Amino acid sequence: MKKPNNMKELKSFLLLWSSQAVSSLGTAMTEYALIVWTYRQEGTALSITLLTLCSFAPTILFRFVAGAIADRWDKKRIMLIADLFAACGTFSVYLLYSFSALRVWHLYLINVLLSFMNAFQEPAAFVATSLLVPKEHYTRASGLQGFSGAAVSILAPALGASLLAFSGLKLVLVCDLCSFFVAFVVLLFFIQIPKAGGAEKEQREPFRKTCMEGFRFLRGHTVLLHLILFLTCVNFLAKLSNDGLLSPFVLARTGDNQQVLGAVQSFVALGILAGSLIVTWMKPVKNKLKLIGISTAFVFSGNIFLALLKYPSIWCAASFGSYAMAAIMNAHLTVFMREQVPLEMQGRVFSAESTLKNCAIPLGLFLGGLLADHVFEPFLMSDSPLQRWLIPIFGKGKGAGITVQFFIVGILGIILCLAYLKRSDAPLNNCERDHSM
Repeated sequence: MKKPNNMKELKSFLLLWSSQAVSSLGTAMTEYALIVWTYRQEGTALSITLLTLCSFAPTILFRFVAGAIADRWDKKRIMLIADLFAACGTFSVYLLYSFSALRVWHLYLINVLLSFMNAFQEPAAFVATSLLVPKEHYTRASGLQGFSGAAVSILAPALGASLLAFSGLKLVLVCDLCSFFVAFVVLLFFIQIPKAGGAEKEQREPFRKTCMEGFRFLRGHTVLLHLILFLTCVNFLAKLSNDGLLSPFVLARTGDNQQVLGAVQSFVALGILAGSLIVTWMKPVKNKLKLIGISTAFVFSGNIFLALLKYPSIWCAASFGSYAMAAIMNAHLTVFMREQVPLEMQGRVFSAESTLKNCAIPLGLFLGGLLADHVFEPFLMSDSPLQRWLIPIFGKGKGAGITVQFFIVGILGIILCLAYLKRSDAPLNNCERDHSM
């Protein structure tokens, strides 16, 4: 039997992936530059937090509706419209800045609108990838997407800072618009996305019923539901520790040493890059649920290393290992979702999964900062028998409380993973195993 040509099978996906990666790089550079510009205007951390919130909240709120639309409508058309809106947002910032009329509240409003469009873009892109990639290459495709995401996170700050220093914000915005143009042209003229079966049936159903179908699917498929609820708890705990408080932790423990923070953040990005490369070339894993549980336990073990060892080199190594395992976990989660959900329902189920999985993130971010500032830090500054017992282990002074918080979250996360692993050997008897088109 003739061996299939992997590159030929993945030609359309590779073209779409590479053009979207270029667009993502342009967008990330603009985001970096606008954060710098906003901080220069306002000089407050709150202004930056609000930018993030405006970019995040609408996507969560509208994604389950967007998933239903992604399953009903043409995926290519949705992605083109979303790209066009994103380009219009960048062009609006360019015009306002060119006429010295740009204000911070403009960015909040534009981010809300772009986040709304992103709610439609992501489920459409998820289904488009499933339609373009043969099942046997799902893992490789997920690895490549993780690789490009990590590469963008490494390159964007450096390129954005260089362009800002060389010619200011206008050049960054022009580069972003050029990257949008590349992605738009490639998708419009060179990518043909196959139709998913069942779209006609979905269009005959009431739209309100279609919107909730993703949640109903998960409720009827307990293996998937338990996995997503597990990851909801994981996301919540992660935001209480290194995924939400890594920068305050490093700065507090090093006396505001930005060089150490930069090094740790670089190893975070390098870890994601390495994990994505491993996934790209590794053989498909049979029991993905067990791999997800084990890799997540390793992610939380990084918290313990960060808490117990006070050397920046160890922090870099722990961050590298934790985020490499996180990349492996995320890639196999994506593959598992693609394998278990029928193509004609992937937009709705992906949206329901994303909504459930991310709903605890804002609470985790808020509660993590609250616990660090008002519970753990003051406690480690006080004088008590327990505090005197903890000091030899976790140190004292600024950041000691965050260190204890990291350690506790790490232990809780590992316990959570061990509890989930006991369920991961359950048969997939209520998940679809084979969905022909």
